[in-house]
Amino acid sequence: MKASLRSNAFLRFILSAGFLYLALYLVYQFVVRRYTLYDQSFIGLIIRGADVLLQAMGYKTFMRLQDMDFQVLGIDGSNGVWIGSNCNAIKLFGLFAVFVIAYPGSQKNKWWYIPVGIVAIHLLNIVRVAMLAIIADYDYNWLDFNHTYTFNFIVYSFIFALWMIWVNRFASPPAANEQA
Repeated sequence: MKASLRSNAFLRFILSAGFLYLALYLVYQFVVRRYTLYDQSFIGLIIRGADVLLQAMGYKTFMRLQDMDFQVLGIDGSNGVWIGSNCNAIKLFGLFAVFVIAYPGSQKNKWWYIPVGIVAIHLLNIVRVAMLAIIADYDYNWLDFNHTYTFNFIVYSFIFALWMIWVNRFASPPAANEQA
Protein backbone atom coordinates (compact mmCIF):
# COMPACT_ATOMS: atom_id res chain seq x y z
CA MET A 1 0.00 0.00 0.00
CA LYS A 2 2.82 2.40 0.90
CA ALA A 3 4.58 1.76 -2.43
CA SER A 4 1.27 2.20 -4.23
CA LEU A 5 0.72 5.55 -2.50
CA ARG A 6 4.19 6.78 -3.46
CA SER A 7 3.81 5.79 -7.10
CA ASN A 8 0.25 7.03 -7.60
CA ALA A 9 0.11 10.85 -7.61
CA PHE A 10 -3.70 10.90 -7.95
CA LEU A 11 -4.23 8.67 -4.91
CA ARG A 12 -1.74 10.77 -2.92
CA PHE A 13 -3.61 13.95 -3.93
CA ILE A 14 -7.02 12.51 -2.98
CA LEU A 15 -5.83 11.24 0.40
CA SER A 16 -3.94 14.39 1.33
CA ALA A 17 -6.76 16.68 0.15
CA GLY A 18 -9.32 14.60 2.04
CA PHE A 19 -7.28 14.63 5.24
CA LEU A 20 -6.55 18.37 5.02
CA TYR A 21 -10.17 19.24 4.30
CA LEU A 22 -11.40 17.08 7.17
CA ALA A 23 -8.91 18.73 9.54
CA LEU A 24 -9.91 22.25 8.42
CA TYR A 25 -13.60 21.38 8.61
CA LEU A 26 -13.27 20.06 12.18
CA VAL A 27 -11.31 23.13 13.32
CA TYR A 28 -13.92 25.41 11.71
CA GLN A 29 -16.94 23.54 13.12
CA PHE A 30 -15.66 22.91 16.63
CA VAL A 31 -13.38 25.87 17.30
CA VAL A 32 -14.02 28.83 15.00
CA ARG A 33 -17.83 28.63 14.88
CA ARG A 34 -18.25 27.61 18.48
CA TYR A 35 -15.83 29.91 20.30
CA THR A 36 -15.42 33.00 18.13
CA LEU A 37 -17.52 35.68 16.50
CA TYR A 38 -15.45 35.31 13.33
CA ASP A 39 -18.46 34.11 11.31
CA GLN A 40 -20.58 37.12 12.23
CA SER A 41 -17.73 39.55 11.57
CA PHE A 42 -17.08 37.99 8.19
CA ILE A 43 -20.78 38.06 7.29
CA GLY A 44 -20.71 41.77 8.17
CA LEU A 45 -17.83 42.29 5.72
CA ILE A 46 -19.78 40.55 2.97
CA ILE A 47 -22.91 42.58 3.65
CA ARG A 48 -21.03 45.88 3.75
CA GLY A 49 -19.26 45.00 0.49
CA ALA A 50 -22.52 44.02 -1.22
CA ASP A 51 -24.16 47.16 0.15
CA VAL A 52 -21.41 49.35 -1.35
CA LEU A 53 -21.81 47.55 -4.69
CA LEU A 54 -25.60 47.95 -4.67
CA GLN A 55 -25.39 51.63 -3.76
CA ALA A 56 -22.81 52.17 -6.53
CA MET A 57 -25.40 50.67 -8.89
CA GLY A 58 -27.94 53.25 -7.67
CA TYR A 59 -30.00 51.12 -5.27
CA LYS A 60 -31.20 52.33 -1.88
CA THR A 61 -30.50 49.56 0.61
CA PHE A 62 -31.05 48.46 4.18
CA MET A 63 -29.04 46.22 6.49
CA ARG A 64 -29.91 44.75 9.85
CA LEU A 65 -28.74 42.15 12.31
CA GLN A 66 -31.53 39.58 12.62
CA ASP A 67 -29.87 37.49 15.35
CA MET A 68 -26.37 36.31 16.19
CA ASP A 69 -26.15 34.04 13.15
CA PHE A 70 -28.12 35.76 10.39
CA GLN A 71 -27.89 39.25 8.99
CA VAL A 72 -30.14 40.80 6.33
CA LEU A 73 -29.32 42.95 3.33
CA GLY A 74 -31.93 44.25 0.95
CA ILE A 75 -33.05 46.87 -1.45
CA ASP A 76 -35.64 49.26 -0.03
CA GLY A 77 -39.12 47.89 -0.63
CA SER A 78 -38.01 44.25 -0.73
CA ASN A 79 -37.79 41.51 1.87
CA GLY A 80 -34.03 41.39 1.45
CA VAL A 81 -31.84 38.30 1.75
CA TRP A 82 -30.66 36.58 4.90
CA ILE A 83 -26.95 35.90 5.05
CA GLY A 84 -25.81 33.27 7.54
CA SER A 85 -22.65 31.37 8.35
CA ASN A 86 -23.23 28.94 5.48
CA CYS A 87 -23.14 31.89 3.06
CA ASN A 88 -19.82 33.35 4.13
CA ALA A 89 -17.68 31.13 1.82
CA ILE A 90 -15.20 30.22 4.57
CA LYS A 91 -15.64 26.52 3.80
CA LEU A 92 -15.05 27.32 0.12
CA PHE A 93 -11.83 29.16 1.02
CA GLY A 94 -10.74 25.98 2.78
CA LEU A 95 -11.71 23.80 -0.15
CA PHE A 96 -9.74 25.97 -2.56
CA ALA A 97 -6.71 26.14 -0.26
CA VAL A 98 -6.74 22.37 0.28
CA PHE A 99 -6.77 21.70 -3.47
CA VAL A 100 -3.78 23.96 -3.99
CA ILE A 101 -1.87 22.66 -0.95
CA ALA A 102 -2.46 19.02 -1.83
CA TYR A 103 -1.39 19.41 -5.46
CA PRO A 104 2.33 19.56 -6.22
CA GLY A 105 3.85 22.98 -6.71
CA SER A 106 6.37 25.36 -5.23
CA GLN A 107 5.68 26.59 -1.73
CA LYS A 108 6.59 30.10 -2.87
CA ASN A 109 3.78 30.08 -5.42
CA LYS A 110 1.32 28.56 -2.93
CA TRP A 111 2.03 31.38 -0.45
CA TRP A 112 0.79 34.03 -2.87
CA TYR A 113 -1.72 32.03 -4.95
CA ILE A 114 -3.88 30.88 -2.05
CA PRO A 115 -4.49 34.40 -0.62
CA VAL A 116 -5.14 35.81 -4.11
CA GLY A 117 -7.63 33.00 -4.78
CA ILE A 118 -9.35 33.53 -1.43
CA VAL A 119 -9.73 37.25 -2.10
CA ALA A 120 -11.13 36.48 -5.57
CA ILE A 121 -13.65 34.02 -4.08
CA HIS A 122 -14.60 36.58 -1.42
CA LEU A 123 -15.20 39.27 -4.06
CA LEU A 124 -17.30 36.84 -6.11
CA ASN A 125 -19.31 36.08 -2.97
CA ILE A 126 -19.96 39.81 -2.44
CA VAL A 127 -21.22 40.05 -6.03
CA ARG A 128 -23.35 36.91 -5.42
CA VAL A 129 -25.02 38.47 -2.36
CA ALA A 130 -25.66 41.74 -4.22
CA MET A 131 -27.20 39.86 -7.16
CA LEU A 132 -29.39 37.83 -4.81
CA ALA A 133 -30.61 41.09 -3.23
CA ILE A 134 -31.48 42.39 -6.71
CA ILE A 135 -33.31 39.15 -7.53
CA ALA A 136 -35.23 39.39 -4.24
CA ASP A 137 -36.25 42.94 -5.16
CA TYR A 138 -37.46 42.08 -8.67
CA ASP A 139 -39.10 38.71 -8.03
CA TYR A 140 -38.71 36.96 -4.68
CA ASN A 141 -39.98 33.69 -6.22
CA TRP A 142 -36.72 33.33 -8.17
CA LEU A 143 -34.48 33.78 -5.13
CA ASP A 144 -34.40 30.16 -3.95
CA PHE A 145 -33.67 28.74 -7.41
CA ASN A 146 -30.85 31.19 -8.07
CA HIS A 147 -29.38 30.77 -4.58
CA THR A 148 -29.50 26.98 -4.75
CA TYR A 149 -28.56 26.32 -8.37
CA THR A 150 -27.32 29.29 -10.40
CA PHE A 151 -24.89 30.75 -7.91
CA ASN A 152 -23.67 27.39 -6.59
CA PHE A 153 -22.79 26.48 -10.17
CA ILE A 154 -21.05 29.82 -10.73
CA VAL A 155 -19.08 29.76 -7.47
CA TYR A 156 -17.95 26.13 -7.73
CA SER A 157 -17.05 26.64 -11.41
CA PHE A 158 -14.99 29.67 -10.42
CA ILE A 159 -13.15 27.69 -7.74
CA PHE A 160 -12.54 24.88 -10.23
CA ALA A 161 -11.21 27.42 -12.75
CA LEU A 162 -8.84 28.86 -10.13
CA TRP A 163 -7.62 25.37 -9.36
CA MET A 164 -7.16 24.60 -13.07
CA ILE A 165 -5.08 27.77 -13.42
CA TRP A 166 -2.97 26.50 -10.52
CA VAL A 167 -2.60 23.05 -12.07
CA ASN A 168 -1.77 24.31 -15.57
CA ARG A 169 0.36 27.37 -14.83
CA PHE A 170 1.94 27.12 -11.39
CA ALA A 171 1.98 23.50 -10.23
CA SER A 172 4.92 21.19 -10.68
CA PRO A 173 4.37 18.45 -13.23
CA PRO A 174 4.43 14.97 -11.70
CA ALA A 175 7.76 13.19 -11.99
CA ALA A 176 8.02 10.67 -14.84
CA ASN A 177 7.84 7.71 -12.44
CA GLU A 178 4.67 9.12 -10.81
CA GLN A 179 2.59 9.34 -13.98
CA ALA A 180 0.14 6.46 -14.04
